Amino acid sequence: MRLSKENLNKYVRPDNFFNRDLSWLEFNRRVLEEALNPQLPLLEQIKFISIFFSNLDEFYMIRIAGIKEQIRAKVIDTSIDGLSPIEQLKLIEANVQKMLKEIYDYWHHKIIPSLRENKILICELNQLNKEEREAVNDYFVQEIYPVLTPLAFDPGRPFPYISNLSLSFAARIKKPNGEKNFARIKVPTNLPRLLRVEQIIKTKQKSSNGTIKFILIGDVIKANMHYLFPGIEILEAYKFRITRDTDLEIQEDEADDLLQVIEENIKQRKFGSVVRLEVEKRMPEYMIETLIENLEITHDDVHVIDGVLGLSDVMILYDLQLPHLKEKPFHAVTPEPFEEENIFTLIQKKDILLYHPYDSFNPVVEFVKQASRDPEVLAIKQTLYRVGLNSPIVKYLIEAAERKKQVAVLVELKARFDEENNIYWARELEKAGVHVVYGLVGLKTHAKMSLVVRKEIDGVKRYVHLGTGNYNTTTARIYTDIGFFTSDPEICADVSEIFNYLTGYSEQKQFRKLAVAPINMREKFIELIEREIKNVKNGGQGYLVFKLNSLVDPLLIAAMYEASRCGVKIDLIVRGISCLIPMQPGLSDNIRVISIVGRFLEHSRIYYAYNNGKDELYCSSADIMQRNLDRRVEITFPINDPDLKNFIKDSVLRSILDDTIKSRILLPTGKYAFYRPVYNENSLSHQDWMMQRAISVSKKIVKREVSKF
Repeated sequence: MRLSKENLNKYVRPDNFFNRDLSWLEFNRRVLEEALNPQLPLLEQIKFISIFFSNLDEFYMIRIAGIKEQIRAKVIDTSIDGLSPIEQLKLIEANVQKMLKEIYDYWHHKIIPSLRENKILICELNQLNKEEREAVNDYFVQEIYPVLTPLAFDPGRPFPYISNLSLSFAARIKKPNGEKNFARIKVPTNLPRLLRVEQIIKTKQKSSNGTIKFILIGDVIKANMHYLFPGIEILEAYKFRITRDTDLEIQEDEADDLLQVIEENIKQRKFGSVVRLEVEKRMPEYMIETLIENLEITHDDVHVIDGVLGLSDVMILYDLQLPHLKEKPFHAVTPEPFEEENIFTLIQKKDILLYHPYDSFNPVVEFVKQASRDPEVLAIKQTLYRVGLNSPIVKYLIEAAERKKQVAVLVELKARFDEENNIYWARELEKAGVHVVYGLVGLKTHAKMSLVVRKEIDGVKRYVHLGTGNYNTTTARIYTDIGFFTSDPEICADVSEIFNYLTGYSEQKQFRKLAVAPINMREKFIELIEREIKNVKNGGQGYLVFKLNSLVDPLLIAAMYEASRCGVKIDLIVRGISCLIPMQPGLSDNIRVISIVGRFLEHSRIYYAYNNGKDELYCSSADIMQRNLDRRVEITFPINDPDLKNFIKDSVLRSILDDTIKSRILLPTGKYAFYRPVYNENSLSHQDWMMQRAISVSKKIVKREVSKF
């Protein structure tokens, strides 16, 4: 059966799809559930609280900003689930308010008491002893006061600019002549939100009973605000926080210099319109009205918070060296062969697969390092999307250029929130003589590829590393991703041609083994689904397992509905957004959607097709979203080595599907339920088992046999 757009359109109607943004909120609700999980150590719960709020900040900066822009522009078009922008916003806000109440109640009634039980106190100033109060006040005078700049607001001075996500005080003051005015004081962002008291009083010893005390920097500023307004009466002061629209709009087709245009857009980002105002519960209405009027927002944009504003900042507590309040540390394992042999010799022998963070990211860094120093290496080509700070890979690419090797790097300047970092690295690479390109007009380059060209006795050979995640040593420790090394001539030839497509001019439409977006990746996924339908109709079995971050694309969701109706069983492992409605009678009876939110962020993309026992397995940089398939350069690559394929099938996919602790199943209502919450000798947490497996394999022991597909 041919799954054409025309015969799939029958499924593209509002009642067959979940709303994308409401689905994302359900993902953040799963993060919230981890924060509320009593099975987790205390500081791990606090980590998830911080992640929940960081996620929510970004959601408002990007998605809510976009919806509010649609409302201002009077857009009446509905989303795929049939909701107008106004309807979406109302449902989102109702859901957010419920979650905020839940998490703040838990913070006040569970987290704070648990911290206290463990001798970690977040104190008010009056809860400190005399010596501590004096030390804190001295710290204010010496370290905080010089940084503060009170900004008055009166007829002669305009309302001050307020930066995105910054915490501020709105103060009402009274002059000696009786005149009352408004002032704003920004809490410094270059000082920690939580000040550790024993460090302030310059003692290396804890208090006699081992208590660790913190105080909020905002409380210290408020208690000492009289220093900022000498001779002035401070009537009241309350904290507030704003969120701005930070989504860059880049007119690439009109740009003569993309780097310069993005730099200018970054400067403008800080002036984006305000999309959210958070105020503490005690702030009086007149003060809220003043902020609303001058920030040019409405009451609907205001969140009244009964607690500490900006709880994302509590991640500082996670840095405490208290191992009994954290998960047992895990250190990634470097597979033994990498410690013994030249990396190119290893890759010549057979394909190699790494599964981070269980396998160390060091071999990937070593691949670039050895390439930069090997006198037989002629050229290195690399894509960089999010490389992070102090990237060793970039440093080795620079070293390679300095050693007169041909080095070409595509730096994606449009990687959201990494633009400044990527601009810095692009300039550093250019200074070293690296050929730097910034990507294709209208397309983000999200593919993760590294190609090494090496002169050997029997001629020039190519070696490739492909990945599902970024060349980032930091995220490689907390994101699950697959890295794949190969010298397969056909894959290497495909990668060479993709680099030519990125750096030069190419209209290539066919590749040997790789699927490439936006050229033919959508067709590849459709082909996998079509074949399973055909196999079922011919009397065989049909089975698909797709592991990804987000499932949004209407056409591919429609294809899965058609496959389900034809009898194909589909297991979807979706970390974040799923617009597909599973387990709907007559539509998706055979589709199950599982999600895992755990210690590591599930980031790898894996696409498996049973193919009547001649199974195929692919890894990819792409999720099933329109932006990935139509507006990005992405790659999907096959895993053909039987041992590597079996590892992914059995140790990764099957153990996720067998997870009885962290897995949640998506219900037809759009909510998630724990799939099989079991805590006994047969319990299985996929991520815990993968950590144990990595350690066991390094010791040549495998402790669990998993069921086969």
